[in-house]
Amino acid sequence: MQKILIVRLSSMGDVIHQLPAITDLLRAYPDAVIDWVVEEGFAELPRLHPAIRRVIPVALRRWRKSPMAAATRAEWAQFKTEIHACRYDLVLDAQGLIKSAAIARLACGPVAGFDRHSCREPWASLAYQRRYSVPKNLHAIERNRRLTAAANGYALQGELDYGLKVPLQDLPWLGRSPYAVLLTATSREDKEWPEEHWIALAQRCIAAGLRPVFPWGNAREKQRAERLAAALPLALVPPKLSLTDAAVMLAGSRVVVGVDTGLAHLAAAVAVPVVAIFCASEPALTGVKAATFALNLGGNGTPPTVDQVWEATSAGGRLP
Repeated sequence: MQKILIVRLSSMGDVIHQLPAITDLLRAYPDAVIDWVVEEGFAELPRLHPAIRRVIPVALRRWRKSPMAAATRAEWAQFKTEIHACRYDLVLDAQGLIKSAAIARLACGPVAGFDRHSCREPWASLAYQRRYSVPKNLHAIERNRRLTAAANGYALQGELDYGLKVPLQDLPWLGRSPYAVLLTATSREDKEWPEEHWIALAQRCIAAGLRPVFPWGNAREKQRAERLAAALPLALVPPKLSLTDAAVMLAGSRVVVGVDTGLAHLAAAVAVPVVAIFCASEPALTGVKAATFALNLGGNGTPPTVDQVWEATSAGGRLP
């Protein structure tokens, strides 16, 4: 029985991009025991994949704010205990950063990862006993699938499959009406789509029988969501959501439209039709990708129009 530890710490999109490789690994080794080290804020995501036995959260982002605090030292000691609890046949750093390589070296087992020409941070490759070449011009999902296959000695086969099992649970605030999730918030202002465009798109959703839902993640994003909802009859602003609740919400929607953000990738992962809007980045290497309907529109400096987005939404959306 193969025991494998995946190290993929962050961010949300990067964690989601590793999930199809886990499905591939399970196809090749149905009895494999797979654990995953991930930043604490994203720990819910690997838990949605039934192949993952154990998730080991790490809090590098939080610990570096107060590295000498007693609580930090205690949590770091507990983390090392957890990562040492199992001897692995393979420890795979699927991120290719110095910090992820350092975490991988803490585990018990041979460490593998990208070679120096393939790593995001070439120095990270010095931490690996096994190194693999994967072209950088491939989509992140394809890079992860190829690395995981090469490190574990199997040939890729089958369609891209995120493999997530979203829990069956009710979200009382959501109601029973058909809805479209509109993801307006992203990490950079230059990646945002104009608010008047969102209002125009939401009006078309309402006319088509879909209630617009505007999720948010922080105070600024909540204010934006509330401004948009105030301009629209029937629009809904959800409460603060966990990642699991967000997955449930996305999976139940007729269509998801979003800017370049982690939740757009989660929508693709739960197999709902998704249209991704790119305004200040290019989708070729990190756009939404799925075996189901997933479409990327726009690019760096060339955001799509409302008409273009609605045409794609109508094509992919399960309209009433």
